[in-house]
Amino acid sequence: MILMTGATGALGRLVAARLAGRDDVAIGSRAPDTVPAGRPARLIDFEHPASLAEGFAGVDTLLMISAGYGEDDVVIARHGAAIEAAEKAGVAHIVYTSLSGAGDHLAYALAHRWTERRLREGTAGWTILRNGLYAELLATLAPVVDGRITAPLGSGRLAAVAREDLADVAALVATGASAHTGRTYELVGEEAVGGAELAAALTEATGDAVSYEPGTLAGAREAFTALGLAPFQVPMLTSTYSSIANGFMDTTGGDLRSLLGRAPRPALEVIVAGLREQGRDAGRPKGPLPGRGEGRGPV
Repeated sequence: MILMTGATGALGRLVAARLAGRDDVAIGSRAPDTVPAGRPARLIDFEHPASLAEGFAGVDTLLMISAGYGEDDVVIARHGAAIEAAEKAGVAHIVYTSLSGAGDHLAYALAHRWTERRLREGTAGWTILRNGLYAELLATLAPVVDGRITAPLGSGRLAAVAREDLADVAALVATGASAHTGRTYELVGEEAVGGAELAAALTEATGDAVSYEPGTLAGAREAFTALGLAPFQVPMLTSTYSSIANGFMDTTGGDLRSLLGRAPRPALEVIVAGLREQGRDAGRPKGPLPGRGEGRGPV
């Protein structure tokens, strides 16, 4: 049996849709009564470890979507409890959605790296999916206001990846986990996108002139603070801007194409579509924030 967690998040919903209809898949949730009818559900609450022993019983493969919405100590406690309970229950294999190797400068990287180390030191087989930052995330972090993109991306670029592609890979690996034992996959995009490219693409797509005039990190921090975000969210967001702007997130390539067996979805098209869907005039991020548990983030 395959059990997946985080099925209510942005990535998790896509993965669950790909696994729908299989009689060997169950959804783990803190609120199993909210799982759509016809899909087997189990109570899984990382913050209440007593719920995990029964929930993991009889599970062969656990697809553990990061529960990264919180401070490091909170996330580590969640992940540690889940892995320990899975091992005690005899789960043979854990597939974990982590953060790309290029993301070590991000404020939300530490809990991912701790979880990877815990898996490698554990007793269950493991596969680590190091997800790049979503193209959809950049669409939320680089809104167009009055014909301008002012996100503080500098001259940096992001090797963004479509969330749909990451969902395809997660479903593929989870349903054939034994073939991926002990593997760490880097799942980043094949094109690096910056503010200038995004502005040019939007101008072409909409016929309206869009310019890129990068602002400052201080300005972004002030704007995010004014939104009333949780204290830990603000450094998550500003570190994302800073890491992109300073050239740490532009490494392309990796294992995405070989696992998909096709070319990845063009990141620039995904970003432009996301911005157009938002109306391009909201002026503030919408949707999942980096590091948010997918039921993460940006991952």
